[in-house]
Amino acid sequence: MNAYDEKLVAWCEREELAERMIPVIGRLYRGSGTVVSIHGRRLVGRSPIEILKAHRFARLAGDRVLNPAKTLAVLESLESLGLGAASVDVALLVERYDAQGGEYAPDALADYLRAELAEVVGAEPPTTTDVVLYGFGRIGRLVARILIAHAGRGSGLRLRAIVVRGGGANDLRKRASLLRRDSVHGAFDGSIEVDEENDTILANGTLIRVIRSDDPASIDYTAYGIDDAVVIDNTGKWRDEEGLGRHLRSKGVARVLLTAPGKGGIKNIVCGINCDQIHPDDRILSAASCTTNAITPVLAALDDRYGVVGGHVETVHSFTNDQNLIDNFHAGDRRGRSAALNMVITETGAAKAVAKALPQLAGRLTGSAIRVPTPDVSLAILNLRLGKATDKAELNAYLRRLSLTSTLRQQIDYVESPEVVSTDFVGSNRAGIVDGLATLADGDENAVLYVWYDNEFGYSNQVVRVVEKMAGAHPVHLPEREAVAHEEAPVPLPV
Repeated sequence: MNAYDEKLVAWCEREELAERMIPVIGRLYRGSGTVVSIHGRRLVGRSPIEILKAHRFARLAGDRVLNPAKTLAVLESLESLGLGAASVDVALLVERYDAQGGEYAPDALADYLRAELAEVVGAEPPTTTDVVLYGFGRIGRLVARILIAHAGRGSGLRLRAIVVRGGGANDLRKRASLLRRDSVHGAFDGSIEVDEENDTILANGTLIRVIRSDDPASIDYTAYGIDDAVVIDNTGKWRDEEGLGRHLRSKGVARVLLTAPGKGGIKNIVCGINCDQIHPDDRILSAASCTTNAITPVLAALDDRYGVVGGHVETVHSFTNDQNLIDNFHAGDRRGRSAALNMVITETGAAKAVAKALPQLAGRLTGSAIRVPTPDVSLAILNLRLGKATDKAELNAYLRRLSLTSTLRQQIDYVESPEVVSTDFVGSNRAGIVDGLATLADGDENAVLYVWYDNEFGYSNQVVRVVEKMAGAHPVHLPEREAVAHEEAPVPLPV
């Protein structure tokens, strides 16, 4: 057999293994709410090619591509354990099992997995929580997509309604069309049906009631069978307790989450950093801003290991709906100029807002922003003074490892490629992605890091994670991961 045929045969064998994984992955997800992933790359709903790409991605954690035969053996063994809802990282399980010299005999593998996942073996499914989207703009529609995609396990968060202002003819169909088609994020993955007579949208089996109102205090959600709901206010119209508190006057509302920085005493929550501050009696919370979510996890990781003495955060941010398409009056400085034609210097509160999640950094950071003519994906440049000297290789190895195996792996991603540009990060579900090749650190206390972030979809995933925490429906992540800071020697990047 020549080299061409050998490579093709080997590929087809791996593809066949991936095809065999798909029904097992689906049964684990729909039967018990078990979401399997490879270093944070979800395998639920993925094609064989996407599954194999995730296996190749695992080489960043070691010196080889993850063996799909081992993955399939682990998945089949997981199915026999009777797991409860959990997010299970197959790559970490394989890595740790191989490290102890385990053989892939069914009984031995099942014993190992039962011990590693004991926390969720035989666990009860989480209770359901109703969710209402107040507003249906960029963030609202993306949060809807995520909630619908997560609804397959039949428990946890249930998107029950969206609230919009009254519209004219074809209002419902137009809003459904905006959910179905998106110029940045592409087509909705599934089917959507519109019932104008009953004011509902049926998306992949999720029945969503469309309610029209201009007053958050005037709705009786219980009339639609909705109770103890979390309202996600993505309008940005109300940002203090008095304004957001109007939602709580409506029957059927238990809690409110704002998808913008909160004012006054409202807690700004960055999932992965200060979710432990969410208490059962908190009625109003904020998910902070997209930029705050992108930079805070990286800053937390750096502060834990090196100490962040001070610095400046510059964000190169895609334009938003707040700006004008063409030159026109705007209350904000410079934002009246055409967003499609100009780079616009403006302010950002993200650097100061970091202190709401990381109080130890209060007063240490300044920030500014440049709005640029792109529709999505932004870049934060962290110019920092650290408490310890470091170099590029050590700093990158630390952040890369955190992105794969730490408790911050849902928030921090890492990339090393001389060819990546902003559109490569459209659809990233991480809060921020460290661009390792752009890192500047020469052995002293100064460092510059570049952090990409999908300011729409990445942020929307962080919003959903906060709602899951509020509802007690955030899946436990297994096997357990290392804490953020560690003093291990840096792991060299694979060639």
